[in-house]
Amino acid sequence: MNKTEAEFSNLVRAFRKRHIGKGPREIRTTFCKNWAICEMEGHLSPVEKFIASASDGKHALRTARTEMIKEMYRTNRPVEMEELLGAQFLDLFLDIDLDKDVGMSIFVFDQDIQKKFSSS
Repeated sequence: MNKTEAEFSNLVRAFRKRHIGKGPREIRTTFCKNWAICEMEGHLSPVEKFIASASDGKHALRTARTEMIKEMYRTNRPVEMEELLGAQFLDLFLDIDLDKDVGMSIFVFDQDIQKKFSSS
């Protein structure tokens, strides 16, 4: 990760902590064209891990950790991320593996952030 990717990771953690109460334990961000791709580990609280141990709980938790988080970003624009990148946030794609407690979020911006912040 370059410096801006590391700063972006910190903003993602802070945003989620502010709106959910807990951010991922570890985030690695890579800029690719107009995407900020975040690999995340350590999302789940002990209560969520317990809920995920049941199949119907796993479905509810998966919905909460995907659809509800996408809605959170739509209703609470990530202004700090936009300011850091000088680009407008357009969309978010995400998925989580509850058994492994790892997830992937792809933030889509209106500019090629890879070109703007490449370390070469």
